[in-house]
Amino acid sequence: MHAKDILIDGIGRIREEVHAVVEGLGPDELNARPSADANSIAWLVWHLTRVQDDHVADAFDLDQVWLTQDWERRFGLGLPRRDTGYGHTSAKVGKVRVDSPDLLTGYYDAVHEQTLSALRSLAAKDLERIVDERWDPPVTLGVRLVSVLSDDLQHVGQAAYVRGLLQSA
Repeated sequence: MHAKDILIDGIGRIREEVHAVVEGLGPDELNARPSADANSIAWLVWHLTRVQDDHVADAFDLDQVWLTQDWERRFGLGLPRRDTGYGHTSAKVGKVRVDSPDLLTGYYDAVHEQTLSALRSLAAKDLERIVDERWDPPVTLGVRLVSVLSDDLQHVGQAAYVRGLLQSA
């Protein structure tokens, strides 16, 4: 198995979990926060999708799906255009509200398709390309992609935990 196939498999698992975690939920459950400063399922799924969109677009010199496919307007969050949720205060987390799981899965699926297209084009040597020189050592494409995979899996797991809390109450 090649490295890009492992990455494609991992990204596919995120998609499966995103769909599973929001399936059948209404607005009250999607937007519920287990405590005043906790993240909602909507925020967690939106954020993990924004991170993947932002980081993959940057690493492959692509446009963000959020900006080019009108997702920013469809969500209507009133946040800065390029906001990914990183460092959000409790008040900003509260601004991320959705009425339907379809909005979250629609955006995730669009980002997923762009990510898969980029990954399919990879050669092994591409993973060594430096994509971010602000770190020491500089970040390679391979490291950035594993970082996205790790971050997204953590957040979808958090969303599943919140779903479990809500359904056990």
